[in-house]
Amino acid sequence: MAAGRTGRPAHLLEKDIWVVWALSAIYSSTLAEKLTFKGGTSLSKVYKIIDRFSEDIDLTYDIRELVPDLLQGGNPIPVTASQEKKITSAVRSRLPEWITSSVIPVLENSLISSNAQAELRVDGNHSEKLIIDYRAVKTGTGYAAASIQLELGARATGEPNSMHKVDCDIAPVIEGVEFPVAAPLVMAVERTFWEKATAAHVYSLQGRLRGERYSRHWYDLAAMAKTGHAAKAAGDHQLAKSVAEHKSVFFAEKDAQGSKVDYFKAVTGGLKLVPAGAALDALESDYTAMLQDGLLALHQPSFDEIMETCRSVQDDVNERAQDGK
Repeated sequence: MAAGRTGRPAHLLEKDIWVVWALSAIYSSTLAEKLTFKGGTSLSKVYKIIDRFSEDIDLTYDIRELVPDLLQGGNPIPVTASQEKKITSAVRSRLPEWITSSVIPVLENSLISSNAQAELRVDGNHSEKLIIDYRAVKTGTGYAAASIQLELGARATGEPNSMHKVDCDIAPVIEGVEFPVAAPLVMAVERTFWEKATAAHVYSLQGRLRGERYSRHWYDLAAMAKTGHAAKAAGDHQLAKSVAEHKSVFFAEKDAQGSKVDYFKAVTGGLKLVPAGAALDALESDYTAMLQDGLLALHQPSFDEIMETCRSVQDDVNERAQDGK
């Protein structure tokens, strides 16, 4: 019944409850003021910009909290390459320790108090991911697993941000049942746009995708264009350059020819959002898999529509940057 009313498959409604449960556990704890909720799930759960079901929780732990001793004058952006290396090394060392000592106990206590059944495990190349494996009542195609991934980073401040309320998708259609609610500190949409746009820019220049489940970023960019948030972000040149500065220091990349990706070029008239060749084909295959598992509940634009919108966004952003508007 709830699946029919919401347009979402039952296994995704179940997963959404766990997403909100995790946010509720974190943001009703002492961690609340130190973590910023961001990414696609914030676009879906908070800003209602995307119809896509977003299953992962991206969180930024304020760099000023984790490595204050390594910041010069409290500046979150390193001024030298050696400082960046020290900060990155410290983050990779301290973040897993913080996850183990601070985040896991919060979730474990919440599991006990709510009498919920799930297992916690640490994952990721640098143990920066925390996985909640829950006992699923419903299953889908397997594209969306019965687990919630909390991906934690600590090389930014998470700003600009503000507090918002988050509810379960199923709550409005089921009466008499108390579902989890949360009030996370959430990154501004405009910063999320630039985070995703510069990521898509890198993938487009590299001509390859790093595994599966990446088509969601292009869907999100197209959705932000439909709501006017992309245009608003395109006009915030200071924010764009702030993201470029941050990524230039902490997320240096090389293109398909081995040249260093210039993030500042991306935000000053050289943004590229549409990949070509095998990378485009891989993106389309991933998008098809996402559709088959029901992650888009209502309006399901074709892959070509999304790429056409992203190309328009690309052209508009570049024109605005060149004109200074």
